[in-house]
This record gives sequence, C-alpha cells and structure tokens, in this order.
Amino acid sequence: MKMTVSQAMVECLKAENVKVVFGYPGAAICPFYDALLDAENDIRQVLVRQEANGGHAANGYARISGKPAVCIATSGPGATNLITAIATAYADSIPIVCITGQVNTDQIGSDVFQEADITGSAEPFVKHSYLLKNPEDTARVFKEAFYIAGTGRPGPVLIDIPMDVQKSVIDFEYPEKCEIRSYKPTTKGNYVQVRRVMAALEEAEKPLICIGGGVFAAHAENEIRELADLMQIPVITTMMGISVFPDDDQLFCGMIGTHGVKMANAAVNECDVLFLVGARVGDRAVKTPLALEKTTKIIHIDIDPAEIGKNIGADLPLVGDAKLVLQQMTELAKPMKHDEWIAHIKTLGGERKYVEPAKGTVNPRVFIDRLAKKMPANVTVVADVGQNQIWTCTEYKFRKEGRLLTSGGMGTMGYSVPAAIGAKMADNSRATVAICGDGAFQMSFMELATAVQFGVDIKVVVMTNNRLGMVRELQTNGYHDRQTAVFLDGSPDFIKLAEAYGIPAMRVYDDDTMDKGIEMLAEHKGICLVEVVVDKDMPTL
Repeated sequence: MKMTVSQAMVECLKAENVKVVFGYPGAAICPFYDALLDAENDIRQVLVRQEANGGHAANGYARISGKPAVCIATSGPGATNLITAIATAYADSIPIVCITGQVNTDQIGSDVFQEADITGSAEPFVKHSYLLKNPEDTARVFKEAFYIAGTGRPGPVLIDIPMDVQKSVIDFEYPEKCEIRSYKPTTKGNYVQVRRVMAALEEAEKPLICIGGGVFAAHAENEIRELADLMQIPVITTMMGISVFPDDDQLFCGMIGTHGVKMANAAVNECDVLFLVGARVGDRAVKTPLALEKTTKIIHIDIDPAEIGKNIGADLPLVGDAKLVLQQMTELAKPMKHDEWIAHIKTLGGERKYVEPAKGTVNPRVFIDRLAKKMPANVTVVADVGQNQIWTCTEYKFRKEGRLLTSGGMGTMGYSVPAAIGAKMADNSRATVAICGDGAFQMSFMELATAVQFGVDIKVVVMTNNRLGMVRELQTNGYHDRQTAVFLDGSPDFIKLAEAYGIPAMRVYDDDTMDKGIEMLAEHKGICLVEVVVDKDMPTL
C-alpha cells in the first residue's frame, strides 16, 4: 500500500498495539505528528512539558503495561533533552522506543539549525539505535526496534528519522515476524546447570533468595513466589525488586543495601547459599562483594551474561529468561522446610524506632507507614530520588497487588511525577502516588499541567525540608557539616502552585493534618497534592 513514511510510522505503532505516545513536537518531527493526527482515535498523543519527562512517562507506562512504550522528540535540543530519560531506562532495563526527528538527509553533518548527532550522543545508553536514511527500511526498522526493546534484557531503542525521509512515499507492509541473525538472546537455562542449581539449593541449610528488577522485566513474579514458597526459602530484594513479594509474606525479609533494612543485610551475611535472580548486585546493594564470595555460595540467574560475575563472582552462573528458568527449576523442586533459619532471620531486625519530629514538622517515615495502611492494595507508588526514595522503600508496606517504581540504577531526580502519569495511563484502575522531595519536585512540577490537561488522576506527595536532603546529610557526615549549594530558598509555596494549576492541595505539619492529608490522598477523586513538612535535619535512616 502506498503511503508516506510518516503514515507508515503510525501504522507501525498500530501494529505494535501502541495506544499512547508521549512527546514534544518540533519542525523536524512535524510530518510524523501530522500523520498521528489522523490516528487520534487509535493513538492518544500526550504533550509533556519537557522531552525528558516524555521519556520518564513512557518508562512508567512500560513498567505497568509490561510492553515497550513510545516517546517522541524533535531534532537538536529536543533529542538531547531526551538523553537523561534514555539513560534512566537503560540503567533499569526498561523497554522504551524513542522516536526523534532529524534534519534533512543532505544536511546531516552541516551543523544546520537544530542538528545534533543523537544516535552518536545516546550510544552509551541505548540497547540499539537506528538512523533511518532509506525510506524502504521503515517497517523493518520499527519491527526490529520493538522486538529488541522488549526481548532479552529490555532497554531503550532509538529511531532517528530525517525530515525528508518522513515525507517520502513508500510501499508499506508490516512484517509479521522479526529475525535478526546477530541477536539471539538465550531464554531457557542449560538443563545440566539447572540441576546443579537445584542441588545446591536443596543442600543449603541457610539459603536466601535475592530478587532484583529483572524479575519484573521477565514477568516472573508468580514463578519466584511459587519456588520460594515450595522450598520455603526466605527472600530479600534490591531496591528494584521491591513489591515482587508482599511485605506481609512470612518469607519476606526486606530490602538489602546501603539504605536497606537491618534484617535483610544481616541475612546476607549469615546465609550459606545466596540465589540472585535478575539482580545486578550494584554497589548500593552489596558493599563488600569480595568478602561475601569467600563465605557464601553464589547462584546467579540473569538474561544478560555480561551481568553475571561483573560485580560478584558466581559459583553457579545460569543465563536465561528468569520466567522460563524458574519454571524449569520449579519442575524439579522438592517441598522443603527452613523454619529455624526463617525464625532466626526474623530476630535480626531489631526494634523499629522513629525520630521525634521538631514542632511544626512530621516524621516522613511515620507518614509513609500510615499512608500505606490507607491506600488500596493495588496501588502504584512512584518514588523519586533522595531521602524520599529511601523513606518510601523502607516504610511503605506493599500488599500483594502493589507496585513500586523508582529510578534505581541512574538515580534520576524529577522521575516520579512524569513516570506516575505514564503508569496511571497504562492502568487507570490502579491508584497511583508520586512521592518526591521539594528538590526533585521542582525538576518536573511542570508536568502537573500534563496531568490536568489529560485528566490523569495521580496523587502527589511533596516532602519539603527546603534542602537537598540527602546531599545535605552527606555534607554533614562526610564534609564536617560544610553545607553548600543544598539550600532551596526561593522555592514557591507548593500549595499555591498546585492551586494555580487548579489542583486541590493541603499541607501536613502535625498529627491532625497528617490524618487529613492521608485521607485526601486515599479518598479524593481526581488529582491532588499533599505537602509534608519535614525537619531540615531529619536523617535518612
């Protein structure tokens, strides 16, 4: 069928069942946007207020929908603004397809207006990228892009399309299958190695499962729960694995790491077999991997062979898709009991203590704990970066259908509000809460306009201490309290700011207002904002 490349791009998105795109137009991508207008009944266009936030919104959409999501930007600064979102998705293995406009083919390399080598600039942060110069390659490139983004270890794929190519006329037919000779991810685990892994778990007296974000990427939540339950193996998570297991499950022992809980970190030090599933074992998860290697047998499953052994040596490496490998393991698994070991771990947590807040402030950890009790079970909580992230990860108690999203690998401030918009649009039935600090909020609060314009019912919590809290704490503890460049004086009144967008808002500063603020977040129909006043010296843990 004859059509322009721009029209073909739209047909490609339809064929991939894309329902929403997040973007910001400009001259070099206008042909595509013009074609999108004719498909407005099939594909909803969401205009974000800054390109990186379009990428973060696609990130949130992909994580809740479980399939690649789409963001769009124009050439030059539009495309370069998108790089932070691309890097964020790459670090956390999130499947997004990024479409950017480019100057005309004959102008590439001439430093014309709004020209930037985006494929070169983004190269360290993409799973793959295309500069689409041949119009006839459109269908193949889009098919490959979605396939690469969503298979193996998921990640961002970039398609850069010159403006003259978008206007070209081609014969269009979308392929049904995708075969890339050089791209063949291993999915099933080696059968002999699977048997060795099972033997090691059966022989272990103090086994421990550590779940990472790769379990979500593989949609293997049910499989890891089934295996852990059958073999009665206690479970910890990295930050990216939080909410795979509900907090009230007897096997769950909390988040590991620098800012993790005492019980989880103690369990790692005492286990004899550590079973890593889809976890990178980054520096914030395990501070002394070499010491752990000497005392503990390490089993590591990952779809990406480059991750196995990169940060911690593996006695039993197993490359494969976590969902399929865990199914293989469950077929061989025997029911087991580790009652004494589980009971022992539960004694390692210590008593829970909260710092008494200064007058006119509240303890943010208490606020989040109470919020978790009032929100519905199937909530999506999107934590930003900084102290608010750690408070959320350690204090929010997720029930079985709950889900935590955050920027774990890149630690990108300003992530939560746009990602919450994307997450809510992916599944409108889920209550969605963005939790951020006053520093992070001011990196993306313009997206409140996006939420209002498109009727996206997110709840926003802003933890305000007029500081870049985690950096302030770092300077206090590590630099003799020489605080510099962390003060947020000049910040707006967030209640008035919300009201300027037509958003109901209130401030929490004591127990009474805390109850009212949580009630607003749990009960209000439509978008709302609650500011939580936090002591400027409140510690992270």
